[in-house]
Amino acid sequence: MHCVCTVLCSSTPRSTIMRGVILSKPCRNAEAKGSKRCMAVGQVYSQVHCVPYDLSVQCQCTKKLPKDVNPKAVFACNELDLKEVNVYGFDYDYTLACYKPSMDYVLYNLGRQILIERFKYPLEISQLEYKPGFAVRGLHYDIGKGVLLKLDSFLQIQFGSVYKGLKPLSVDEVLKLYKNRIIPIAHVEGHSKNASDFNQAKMVQLADLFSVPEMGLLCNVADYFERNHIDYHPEILFRDVKSSVKSSHPLMHKIVSENVSEYIESNEKLRPFFDRLKNSNKKLFLVTNSPYKFVNKGMEMLVGKDWKEYFDVLIVQARKPRFFTDVSRPIRVYDEQSGSHIWDRVTKLEKGVIYYEGTVKQLQDLTGWRGHQVLYFGDHPYSDLADVTLEHGWRTGAIINELTHEIATLNNVEFKKNANWLQMLTQLIEDHQDCEDPDEQKVLQKWMAERDKLRNDIKVVFNPQFGSVFRTYHNPTYFSRRLFRFADIYTSNITNLLNYSVKHTFYPRRGVMPHEYISYFV
Repeated sequence: MHCVCTVLCSSTPRSTIMRGVILSKPCRNAEAKGSKRCMAVGQVYSQVHCVPYDLSVQCQCTKKLPKDVNPKAVFACNELDLKEVNVYGFDYDYTLACYKPSMDYVLYNLGRQILIERFKYPLEISQLEYKPGFAVRGLHYDIGKGVLLKLDSFLQIQFGSVYKGLKPLSVDEVLKLYKNRIIPIAHVEGHSKNASDFNQAKMVQLADLFSVPEMGLLCNVADYFERNHIDYHPEILFRDVKSSVKSSHPLMHKIVSENVSEYIESNEKLRPFFDRLKNSNKKLFLVTNSPYKFVNKGMEMLVGKDWKEYFDVLIVQARKPRFFTDVSRPIRVYDEQSGSHIWDRVTKLEKGVIYYEGTVKQLQDLTGWRGHQVLYFGDHPYSDLADVTLEHGWRTGAIINELTHEIATLNNVEFKKNANWLQMLTQLIEDHQDCEDPDEQKVLQKWMAERDKLRNDIKVVFNPQFGSVFRTYHNPTYFSRRLFRFADIYTSNITNLLNYSVKHTFYPRRGVMPHEYISYFV
């Protein structure tokens, strides 16, 4: 049994802490007279209760837990001054319109039906039901190996979050597949440092919420094949599932349009949000991949039949990301009455007219909206945000619906205690890992085992299979790294911006670099 707390004393030897000897003499440090310090984190507290160290007992320091995170806050990755923004642009799906869980079931069931009817998959897969909560967005699918896995920002595999079908792979199985826990960048992003050695990526990232039911269908069918010892090609299965889910979208549009309230979350704050922007003389535009009739039904429910009056430019079926990357693709007029496209040359963009396809170059040339005066919101870090910020200098905002669940988990008292204790325990291990005494080594091993358990406990509260969308244990995920690079701000719902004025400046937190730890910046 070992105590992990002790009275502050600069002369306390390492072995004293390791063996749990508690000093009772008063501290000589003027800063902390009459106080005690938890040696795990080196911070001073007004009161410490020292307890014997045991795997089931945590340090009972009276350190305050972190304050709750506001789930309706807007978070800044890069400084953004809204006074500079004159034009607000929006995607539609999962940005203005947030879908209920019923949408996942529709896409899954339609995709499964197409797999059977068009691709002649076994009729038995019709019995494979959607498993809500199995996957999270941001995962990678290895096309060649048929494995769904989670990567961190350093392209390291998160062990315990690698699945073949519905079966988790052990550490040994993963290392046998990949020979290494780090995936080469060429496998993930499709390029290497040698430009002439260009290879198509061997992995695809499933980066939007429409891909979650697709992942569910992919894993269910793969699991069926594995359990029944049916030989299959992982890449063929992936492409068939992707094609099936994509082909189901027109039918999904029809189903949702017939009963909008069944599939789209109502948002009574959306109209006041648009009102405030228009009253502040801001320009608004919509660029979405969805068809007009589908968007119209949703926006009529969310805002009202006059919703088009808020927008200066409306572009549907834009085919992003090609809308942002193509150099020349004519913008066309959509005739609302006939439901067809007009072949006339477009020389100006008029309010109330529905446009189709085109490119961002035409949008900028015809409106004069350029650079940092434009703020565009979308849910997809790549197809919505990457090109407009990297190539055109627009400011960007990401709408990440999962933040609601993630922040609720962060605000849980038990989670906070575990996260605090994990940090303290990790610091203890780091400080005393070079000990040579056999008794000390035994204690160290117990600490390591407890740290592993804590890390897993903290992971599974977000999602039992894959953990948080934003973290792989202590590192950011590959998804969050890209999100933070391409989004100036992010939030859970577009109307959270109502909590801030149109002149507000969002400031990012000063992140602590590794070499700044325990400095006056902290």
